[in-house]
Amino acid sequence: MSDRRAGGWWARRSLRTRITLVVGVVALVALLAVGRVAGGLLFSAVLSSGDAALVERAATAAGAVAAGTPAPAGVRVVDLAGTPVDGRGPRPVDPDAVRRLAAGEPVTTAGDPLGPRRWVAVAVPAPDGSPRLVLASRDLVGAAALLTEAARGLVVTALLGALAVVAATWTATRLALRPVDRMRTAAAALPPGERLPVPPARDELAALAAELNALLARRDDAVARLERFTDEAAHELRSPIAALRAQADVAVAHPDRVPGAETWASVAREAERLSRLVADLLALARADAGERVAARPVDLVDAVGDAFARLPEEPQVAMTLWAPLPVAVAATPGEVAIVLDNLLANARRHAATVVHVSVVPAGRWVRLLVDDDGPGIPAEDRDRVFDRFTRLRPDAGEGSGLGLALVARLVAGRGGTTRATTSPDGGTRLVVRWPTAPPTPTTRGCRG
Repeated sequence: MSDRRAGGWWARRSLRTRITLVVGVVALVALLAVGRVAGGLLFSAVLSSGDAALVERAATAAGAVAAGTPAPAGVRVVDLAGTPVDGRGPRPVDPDAVRRLAAGEPVTTAGDPLGPRRWVAVAVPAPDGSPRLVLASRDLVGAAALLTEAARGLVVTALLGALAVVAATWTATRLALRPVDRMRTAAAALPPGERLPVPPARDELAALAAELNALLARRDDAVARLERFTDEAAHELRSPIAALRAQADVAVAHPDRVPGAETWASVAREAERLSRLVADLLALARADAGERVAARPVDLVDAVGDAFARLPEEPQVAMTLWAPLPVAVAATPGEVAIVLDNLLANARRHAATVVHVSVVPAGRWVRLLVDDDGPGIPAEDRDRVFDRFTRLRPDAGEGSGLGLALVARLVAGRGGTTRATTSPDGGTRLVVRWPTAPPTPTTRGCRG
């Protein structure tokens, strides 16, 4: 619970505060570490200086001992076992310290009532030839006091240095983040359709402003497309709903009149149109939202045959399929079914007598050709027919204007293309180019 509270406290702090705190703590730790190292070096230097003076004093006393004269005051003489031979009191140091002193190593002892002492030794032979150690020492009270004062000074210096770093960091971050504050203020007051000012410097803030402007542009474009789509969808839904309502009003106004077959057929047509429009709108919304299932091989020849079977009876228009080779496309069965249903419905709606469907492998691609012998599409409208709610002849009972737009959207989502051109039969040829997929074991031969 405490960790969560600490994390919440940290998250509530401003970026400037967090940067300043982090830099201040790092600076304080670094300065204290430097002070510790500096204090250690200072203490070592003081000891080394004192050791040199002790060695000089011990060497002077060693000359007197070698000559057989008594050692001067403040100097002790012991044998190699540490036993005093100067008659001046008990052992000055223990045997372990004697061994280290004999090896030339300075020794610090803490048993003296006056405080810790520092010892050095110089070996010298006595007049009788026996080895002796001349010991010189000094107390470390002054050195310890010097180290304490130095430590206090280093801590104070570290604290003052950390405060200076904190102040400098706070000021630097305030200056560095001032463009961010200006950008935030501008964003809060930004009217619709406007963009954030981009700083003249080519730094991260300029890049951020440019990316935010690009995001705003995409958002405005998406909102505009959504508004346009909603308006057009409402307009298209109005007609079938109005027709159904008119039929219902007639039935309510004349309850004694039994609706005839023509009335029920009209209701069925409008209901079918409304259902198809809603289904196309839902499919387009899913495609725009990026909902896409992983592609897998779909037998296009079989899919065309299934689409033929789903078409309602229309004796006046013949449907033919030419497929020289079995071929599979990389998509999903649902996508392929939607594409084929819309292409075939569009072609048969405009055909006079026949619709030809061809499935032609072309390397890494599959070309699906849908030809009709209808009136065709003017050259200036061939790109526009794939826009949403585009109907070249709205009074001729055409569909919702969503079918070909949905075809183009689904095919493009798989990396394919869609275009309209002139058919050899005199009408329109719709060309869909899909990426191929490896053939499945169930792929059948051609149909004709």
